Amino acid sequence: MLLEDNVLRSDWVVACKREDVKEEPLQVTILGERVVLFRNEEGIHAFKDLCIHRGAALSLGCVKDGNLVCPYHGWEYNSAGTCTKIPQLPEGRAIPLKAKAIKYTCKEAYGFVWINLNNNNPKFFSYPEYRDDNFRNVLWGPQEVNANPPRIVENFLDVSHLSFIHEGFLGVQEHPVIGDYDVHMEEDRIFSDEIAIFQPDPDGTGQSKDVFYTYEVIRPLTVRFTKRDPDTENKMTILLTILPIAECKSIAYGILSFNYETGTTDQEIVEFQDMIFAQDKPIVENQKPEDLPLDLQVELSLKCDRMSIAYRQYLTKLGVTLGTV
Repeated sequence: MLLEDNVLRSDWVVACKREDVKEEPLQVTILGERVVLFRNEEGIHAFKDLCIHRGAALSLGCVKDGNLVCPYHGWEYNSAGTCTKIPQLPEGRAIPLKAKAIKYTCKEAYGFVWINLNNNNPKFFSYPEYRDDNFRNVLWGPQEVNANPPRIVENFLDVSHLSFIHEGFLGVQEHPVIGDYDVHMEEDRIFSDEIAIFQPDPDGTGQSKDVFYTYEVIRPLTVRFTKRDPDTENKMTILLTILPIAECKSIAYGILSFNYETGTTDQEIVEFQDMIFAQDKPIVENQKPEDLPLDLQVELSLKCDRMSIAYRQYLTKLGVTLGTV
């Protein structure tokens, strides 16, 4: 079933890691829409996963001489979606002008493939750490979650759960207090002050101390935070972005960026993030209501919830309907 949300259809939505698009076509589902991704010498392209002839899934076909070939009758589509060959036509017979695939705007950035279903090609967001030689970047995901995107995103922005859900890793219950902080809005940017968070071993030395988190809302389904160690000025940034598949079914992806030597491999970093995310999943998957309440009177909030409040106000302003109530 299609997920009707024109705001999200007009935005850039993550589809997969760039490395996942190999020689064979790849099917992904975005907002309930089946999309086929394929690669040729020009790059990665995205079509509606549907051949106009008899409705076959183009993702079951192959790539031949740079064209996407339908598995059912061998029709071939070029990068623009134009059908360039219909094997059943007699020689010299013109290909019907209607013989086209539905093409979606597609972009490769930050190690991922992004799709814009409404083809309005909006401005793409900036993640400067990815192009900064001082940062090591590790891609994370996919992680499937049986929840709607706004609940997953808000959990990421929730600073006060770290000492409980992630006790012993990102906090301890003996230090649950979150000091007051403000949220700032500058044009399209929404970000918090630095927030002091007590962690038992934030830098691997075994020494507990306060570190400082800054949260930022980038797009409706894309957020980030930066953790700063005041003693070393080491910084770690995590970007989270969500792919909506179906009602109450999403896939999370991310980038973990470090401006210091972690002493761990990429795989160990991914495994640690998997473990942290696994602690969040049962909470998010069992929250009620499943849709995020945008009416701030529905749930009781504290001052430490200012970032999630700002996120809800942002979704209200944009008119996001998927996963909201």
